[in-house]
Amino acid sequence: MPPRLLHSPTISGSLVLSARLKAGLTQQQLAARLGVTQPVVAAYESGRRQPTVPTLMKMLAATGFDLRLSLAPHEDHDETLDALERRRPSEEQERWRDYQRDIVDAARRHLQAE
Repeated sequence: MPPRLLHSPTISGSLVLSARLKAGLTQQQLAARLGVTQPVVAAYESGRRQPTVPTLMKMLAATGFDLRLSLAPHEDHDETLDALERRRPSEEQERWRDYQRDIVDAARRHLQAE
């Protein structure tokens, strides 16, 4: 059995995949709702195909979801943090990555123990 795709390299693929999984649909079921074949849905989810905006909206509607977009002023928070991170010595960056990795590992162990 091939590994289950949990994310897509494209925004549209991730949206379709997320909506389909949240709706509890298989690729085959979504394909039937759209009147296409399962490989077409797989191609969109994997990023091998890019839907037009109308096609994306139709695919999401078939899962019971709507895509709502809005414009907001640009927030440079991430770029600022990234620039500061690049200025830190490499040893400090590595210690920070190790610390973050330890926190995530501890959280995973905690969730698995429940």
